[in-house]
Amino acid sequence: MDVGVLSKYIPNFLFILLRASIFVSLLPFFGSRSFPAQFKIGFAIAIALVLTPVVEFEITESNIPILVFKEIIFGMALGLSVRFVFMAIDLAGQAISFSMGLAVANAFDPEFGQTAEVARLQGIIAMLLFLAMDAHHDLIYVFVKGYEFLPAGQANIRGLMQEGISLGSKVFIMAVKIAAPVMTGMLIASILFGFLYKAAPQINIFFVSFPVYIFLGFVLLLLSIPIFMHVVGGYFGEIREEMYRIFEIARG
Repeated sequence: MDVGVLSKYIPNFLFILLRASIFVSLLPFFGSRSFPAQFKIGFAIAIALVLTPVVEFEITESNIPILVFKEIIFGMALGLSVRFVFMAIDLAGQAISFSMGLAVANAFDPEFGQTAEVARLQGIIAMLLFLAMDAHHDLIYVFVKGYEFLPAGQANIRGLMQEGISLGSKVFIMAVKIAAPVMTGMLIASILFGFLYKAAPQINIFFVSFPVYIFLGFVLLLLSIPIFMHVVGGYFGEIREEMYRIFEIARG
């Protein structure tokens, strides 16, 4: 191949690689810290190589910084639109652990670092559900098709930044929905222990309630697994539409 023809594709490859690498690093499962870095780099390069011949950039020396900034923001918005579900699951798991009295029992999670054991358990269940629903293939498909919906380098940064702020509020709403069954049961148990303490102040409520909280919490976790899978599965089913909505916002 002529060197001049090849050099024409190098800027396209680098800009596509920039967006793809950010997106892959934020993806569930593929972007996990437990995954080898060589795999993630190779995966992003493979996507960029496939898309380079068919995606065009209008590049001049004056607009290179603007293109880089837009691609970084857009890649982060796409990745976070997928990642926010797992952020909500981690937040819900930590809230449940705190209500059960297990906030001290932390473990290292490759996804989020130091986190609660309950959050890690729910994260594993969610990841298995994510793979079972074949959602990872849908996300890669939407990412590739995204260059048809939104030409490269034409993202509306202001709309994307506003959407990123709204995603933060969605994380808290989802976390409350996921943690609601267990935390409601723990709240009722706390109220009942309060009545018990008023009726019999000589009872050491702390030592009595601690094992009850743990036992009741695990029972409620077991019973709420179908609800958890229904809620999380519903959000996984909406991720594809959420990514399309990001494209619509970026188009302005």
